[in-house]
Amino acid sequence: MKESILDVLLYLFEHYFSEDADLVRDRDSLQNGLFQAGFSPAEISKAFDWLDALSEQRPSVARPHVDGPVRIYHGPELDKLDVDCRGFLMFLEQHRILDADQRELVLDRAMALDQDELDLDDLKWVVLMVLFNQPGAEAAYAWMETQMFLDEPEPVH
Repeated sequence: MKESILDVLLYLFEHYFSEDADLVRDRDSLQNGLFQAGFSPAEISKAFDWLDALSEQRPSVARPHVDGPVRIYHGPELDKLDVDCRGFLMFLEQHRILDADQRELVLDRAMALDQDELDLDDLKWVVLMVLFNQPGAEAAYAWMETQMFLDEPEPVH
């Protein structure tokens, strides 16, 4: 089975993070559960490194949303994120689902994945995981979670 870091992260998110907060704190149990589910120790380790980096990069203070310049993507970002992904990030920022710091965190975590390209669905999962980890982003997380299971985006009010 060829799994990626994203596969491990999605499995964790779908099976553990939303169910039992105490289990999330027990890394050994999580790693054992992932191993029992068929993931390789190397990919499990990379996924936990990805999560550790995410938790270390939390913005320290929530800042009010300020309209700023448009984000210019550089070569590797353009290679990994297609126009749909970049447009989606712009949409989220314009509708204040993400602020500039959160957008940069999403980009950092997307670039840290071991995939050459991410499709829009993969990027949505990265956004959801970043928002899940952001204090004070509960409303944005709830909106994003709803979007994951709709065919057409729900309007932002």
